[in-house]
Amino acid sequence: MRRDLTRKLVFTGLILLLLSPLAQAQRTAWRQATDAELASLLPARAQVVTEHIETEMRTASGIVNGRGQFIAGVVLITAGYSAADKYSHYLIVQAPVSIGGVELKPGKYVLGWVRTGDALNVRLYEAATGAPVGSTEAHRIAGSSRVESLHIWPPSGKALIQIGRFGIPYQLGEK
Repeated sequence: MRRDLTRKLVFTGLILLLLSPLAQAQRTAWRQATDAELASLLPARAQVVTEHIETEMRTASGIVNGRGQFIAGVVLITAGYSAADKYSHYLIVQAPVSIGGVELKPGKYVLGWVRTGDALNVRLYEAATGAPVGSTEAHRIAGSSRVESLHIWPPSGKALIQIGRFGIPYQLGEK
């Protein structure tokens, strides 16, 4: 009787040990965030340096993992603010990510872009201070005719941040 109980416990322990990597992978899998999730995360007015700039919530896009960590963004309505022509999008990063080679730690960022030929020169800044974080290029997405104000694609699809017809590849970091 005792031997059977010991075998059952050992067998159950082995099964749990084998299944734990699957559970971990499921917890960290990224998916497209819902409109409701984005509305609860992103502000109606984003703090950008000393101003609170309105956001265009219908442009919100983001991804979320099983731990509830988001990488999300929204278009800023900068007309009439000092941020006009400097910043265009607001980002909230809750997990380390490299966007076009620019490493971002969890935090709040703004980005702006300038068209340079057939690419966008994208600059990233800390939202609270306006301090530059880095710059990268967004290139025209091959075969894409769909224009998006902002779309953050899940990494299982195409790991891209899309602005208009242009995309910046990203890589998720480890935490």
